[in-house]
Amino acid sequence: MPIGDIVEWLDEHSGANFTWYIKRLSGNDTLANGSHQAGPYFPREVLFGFFPSLARQEIKNPDVHFDLYLDSHADHRNVRAIWYNNKFHGNATGGRNETRLTGFGGSASALLDPESTGALTIFAFKMPSSSEQAICHAWVCRDEIEEELVEDRVGPVEPGRWMTWPPQQGHLFNKPPVRASCWLQSHEIPTPWLTKFPSSREIIHKAVELRSDSTLNPDRRLLRRRECEYEIFLSVEEAIELPFIKAGFQNVDSFVSRAQTILQRRKARSGRSLELHTREIFIEERMIEGADFVHQPESEPGKRPDFLFPSAEAYHDSTFPSERLKMLAVKTTCRDRWRQILNEADRIPAKHLLTLQEGVSESQFREMTGAGVRLVVPEGLTEKFPRSVQPHLQSLESFIADMRLLKK
Repeated sequence: MPIGDIVEWLDEHSGANFTWYIKRLSGNDTLANGSHQAGPYFPREVLFGFFPSLARQEIKNPDVHFDLYLDSHADHRNVRAIWYNNKFHGNATGGRNETRLTGFGGSASALLDPESTGALTIFAFKMPSSSEQAICHAWVCRDEIEEELVEDRVGPVEPGRWMTWPPQQGHLFNKPPVRASCWLQSHEIPTPWLTKFPSSREIIHKAVELRSDSTLNPDRRLLRRRECEYEIFLSVEEAIELPFIKAGFQNVDSFVSRAQTILQRRKARSGRSLELHTREIFIEERMIEGADFVHQPESEPGKRPDFLFPSAEAYHDSTFPSERLKMLAVKTTCRDRWRQILNEADRIPAKHLLTLQEGVSESQFREMTGAGVRLVVPEGLTEKFPRSVQPHLQSLESFIADMRLLKK
């Protein structure tokens, strides 16, 4: 389908009458992991904002029906927004307390199709007048090009995160309401950062400082550090950009230029964050850079995998056994991007890929496995994958243990 379709759709469903809820579909949203959820998850505060009548704790599982048009796949359904609130109705310890959309008719809908797991998805709610019901137009991105077109407008959308667009007043992409973790107040931000935005390495080093987590295994450490680094990034961004926003702009060009700077910075951060966190953890796990692993070496002319093991010298030594060479690619999402790693290291037929994507379909996993890709998924995310896939996933801790054996 032509690129113009999604561009026109984004334009048509923008403006004062629309509010977007944007996320990447997880295995719990689709039918990929065989769960009973059968519908995309929405935070309560978001769904209550669209349908205030749901916020009735005294009623068990209140719901609202509304029209949802899945324009990317020419599908229209009358679906159900529901607050599962059993926790407040006699099941305080094991009851549910979450809001979802249901009633899509199973995997016939692209929103529940296991193949849509990981897809960037926009729910554009048209806010009603006092006498009308809200309706929703949705778009499930069908390829990487469509995802890039969306992220060019709103910035990167990572697995496990969601955003509303335009951002809710007083918030910048789910800013934490209190200084509970790594959000830096203005007086805590290093002065040089306020004149020149810190590099990815500088922010990650700050996250390591605030979240050393030395007693945690590499998987939990990685996920906690990523959350911390993201909060640091947003706090510095707000400290730098909010004064410009409040001061206003003299013309449209200056506004567009500033917005593009912010979006490009967010995309650059998203693209390198996981890779740099992984390098830090390798070093913390007493792996020596240059001897046990190498970061972004040249494997073949013009090809640079994220990590090679044990070293670039070993890779280029034709006498070094190929079976003792490993590579690790790092991609926050892998739904379309996993194919990019297939030719990054010709001597290594089995490519390992570290990802934070919350699940893949069984057919996607079979295709990856058939191409020689082995998924490395941090503990805590594996439950988002189909049960049949979970035994074949490797944790980061296990992967590191395997890499230590290469030189023995």
